[in-house]
Parts: sequence; C-alpha cells; structure tokens
Amino acid sequence: MPSEQKKIGAFIADLRKKRGMTQSDLAKVLKTSQPAVARIERGEQNMSLVTLKKISDALGSSIVKLSNGGMNFRIHGGKELKGEVTISTSKNAAVGLLCASLLNKGKTTLKRVPRIEEVYRIIEVLESIGVSVKWMKGNDLEIVPPKKLKMSGLDAEAARKTRSIIMFMGPLMHLMNDFKLPYAGGCKLGTRTVRPHMYALEELGLTVSTEDNFYHAKVGKLSAGEIVMYESGDTATENAIMAASKIDGITVIKFASANYMVQDVCFYLEKLGVKIEGIGSATLTIHGKPDINQDVVYEPAEDPIEAMSFLAAAIVTKSEITLKRCPIDFLELELLKLEKMGFKYKMSKRYYADNARTELVDITTKKSKLVALKEKLSARVYPGVNMDNLPFFVPIAAMAEGRTLIHDYNYENRVIYYTDLSKVGASVQLVDIHRAYVDGPTKWQPAEHICPPALRPAVLILLGMLAAPGTSILRNVYSINRGYEGLAEKLNKLGADIEMLSEL
Repeated sequence: MPSEQKKIGAFIADLRKKRGMTQSDLAKVLKTSQPAVARIERGEQNMSLVTLKKISDALGSSIVKLSNGGMNFRIHGGKELKGEVTISTSKNAAVGLLCASLLNKGKTTLKRVPRIEEVYRIIEVLESIGVSVKWMKGNDLEIVPPKKLKMSGLDAEAARKTRSIIMFMGPLMHLMNDFKLPYAGGCKLGTRTVRPHMYALEELGLTVSTEDNFYHAKVGKLSAGEIVMYESGDTATENAIMAASKIDGITVIKFASANYMVQDVCFYLEKLGVKIEGIGSATLTIHGKPDINQDVVYEPAEDPIEAMSFLAAAIVTKSEITLKRCPIDFLELELLKLEKMGFKYKMSKRYYADNARTELVDITTKKSKLVALKEKLSARVYPGVNMDNLPFFVPIAAMAEGRTLIHDYNYENRVIYYTDLSKVGASVQLVDIHRAYVDGPTKWQPAEHICPPALRPAVLILLGMLAAPGTSILRNVYSINRGYEGLAEKLNKLGADIEMLSEL
C-alpha cells in the first residue's frame, strides 16, 4: 500500500474532524458511501484528481497542489436548460458576517454558508489567529473566538487572496491597540482604493499607515461621532458599521451603502443587541454596545448576484427555468430593464428569507426575443443596477437585436475583460476603459479560453460557452470557484453538460 496514499488518507481524516464532519457527512457531500470514505481515510482506495478536488471542496482545503489554478471546465454547449434551481446564500454577506463574528465574544452560528474559495480564505485567516471555526451539518458554520487573538500566526498568504481581509480592521480595533494586515487582494479590476475604509475608521479613532505590503493600524481613543463616507462602498460601509457597533455612544454614518450584504451585517448585529436605525437607507444611526457576548444563530439571505447569473444563463440558452428564493428587492431594477428589452417571466408572491427580514420570490423565465435598449446600461450603488450584476447584461445584450452601450464606470479594467466574449462569437467593441458597445444578436461559437482573473467576467465566458453549440474548454476556473458554490453542478442539474477536469 503506497505510503503517499496513506498520508493523503490521514490528512483527509484530520481535515474532516477539524470541520466537525462525520464520515457519513462527508460521504453525503461526495455522493458516495460511508465505507468508501473509511477506505479513503485508511489509504486503501485509489483516487482520481477529480475525486481529490471534490474532497478539497467539501473540506474547504486544498489536498493536492494543482498548477495553473488546477481546475478546468469542458463545456458541451448549445443545450436548452430546464427545471428549477435554488439560489444559494450570499457570498458577499457570508464574508462580511465572518468578519463581524470577531465582535462577538460568544458563539456565532451562521446557517447555510456557501462552501466557496472566498469563504475558505477568510476561515483560514480566522483559524490562523486562534478562532475556532467548524463546519456543521447543512453547511452551517460555528465560530468561537479565543480569549486572546494570536495575530503573530496570521496566514498572510490566504489573506492576500481576498479583498475581504480589509474588513478585519473594524472588529480588530476593539480587540488590540496595534495590528498589521496584509494588503487586500481579490479580483484584478484596476485600482480599487482603500481610502474610504481609512477615512471612515479614522473618524472613530483608528490610524493606518502602509509599510512593507502591510497595513499598520494603531488604535487611539475610540469615540462615537459622525462619518461621511468618502465613497458609498459596500465593504467600507460594513467596516464602519462594525467599528461603530462597539463604541459607546451614537455614531451616524452618512452616504452609507444600503446593499444586501450591508443589510445582512446589520441584521446580525441587531441579534447581538446593537441598535441600528435606518437599515436599507443611506443614513445609519448606530447605538454602540461595548460588550457583546452572546450565543447567536443567524441565517444570511440569498444571493441576488447568483440569481442574476441564472437569469442570464436562461436568456443566453433560450431556456425556461425556475429560480427559487430570489431576493427581489435587489433584482427589481434589473428585471425592469430586462422587461423593456422584451424579456418575459412569471414571478411568485413575496415571502421571507430565513432571516425574517429579506423578501424572496420565485422567478420562472420564458423564451423571449430581446431588443437593445436605447439608453446605456450602467450601475450605481443601491438602489440601482448592482455593480456585480451589470456584467451579466453583456451576454444578455449580445442576444438582443441592435446595439447596447455598457458603461462600467466603477472599475478601470473590467470592461476590457468583456471583450473576451468575442472568443465565443459576441461582438463587443471597446470604446474606452469604462465603456463598450455590444451588438446582437449573436451566433455563439465554441472556443478554448483561460478564465480572466476576475469573478464576474469569468462567468460571462462560461455563459457564452453554454450557449455555443459544440465543445469549449474554460481553463483555470479558480475565479469562478471563488464566488460560486457548485455552479457547474447546478447548471448540469438544469441540463447543461459541463465536465470538471483537473491537471497536474
């Protein structure tokens, strides 16, 4: 019996136990039997790279090191989708809530957390500084902080892979007087300033300098006050909210983002006893609670960006599918734009998400003939077309008769990635670093392409390949796995044909 196989099996067993999973739990995720998992852990069963990748995803840790991102998709496109898909909980809410859990001395249980790369990276950072994080049944996460964080053990490699690391600042300023965090990473979308974070936190008593690829934060006298957000960014607003939540007194945050992930963080903090007025508006009034020590269970709401992804998939493949549990307040304007393009759909009555605050609907798409809008398509802070939903209008516009102007003002480079859709037959003409013309309708063509290093543009290529009759290869899909849980599997259940391929 090869010693390497035994070592891998022992490593898998150790990871499983750390995640709080039984062999039966892991078997269920892998769609195999408990005895098969037992054989794997004893090193008695050969495993393909695809199997190892599935186990890695289930346990939230890389078991084998794969080059060039490791995972590729082979897409047999041109197939009509059918059936129904349930929208997952929000990735962006999950990472914000993981950061916010540092504010609580008690145990936080987050329900149905998506098992995605972005979440794994934040968990790796939390565990590296002494936080206990356990996966429970049903994708629930149990988070228990230590009495004292061990910042010297911080996993800088994991931290640099996610921009969300910057949201540790708001909580950490209540737990220590001096700390360092690595520069924020994430999608490569041009210059994304962190100054809105710094300016907001400075108003509450934190000073930040940059040195040797680290942010060096020093905590002065913390005091409540009034913050005018330099930009109405989602993560910057979350950082300010988390910082204000434990400062004695009343803090008013003006020009705040009211986006879905910001609201989820507010709802969570309310369960911890923090009083927040104005949730869903641009002005938040936070009554700080210096001592937060409570065992709490919170259910994040569903992801409007994933819902938009499946709407786009239905449109480009000319399919009729049902999307269950869509957060309608964060999709209404997108749906209105689509209606004016000729998109037809049916929508259920509203009902509440498990957090009892966010309203959901089920949407059934209909085959539709689209025409280009006369006005440009652009995004703005909520309420408006979501910044992360705007990219999906590119392949949608490619299905419409006529020319559409997409104006993506918020990112310098993202519109450049839209031109990658030309690889699969779309006509995308770059105007400048913020604008592109899209001409339709498109005759989609199969292709082989490497994922761009940005989440939403990577999914656009996948959508085009789904629509293109024939076989396409999409390489290095880490960007997609960073923000979606089992996207290929969900699409396959709807009738797509996507194979997952690993390479050494």
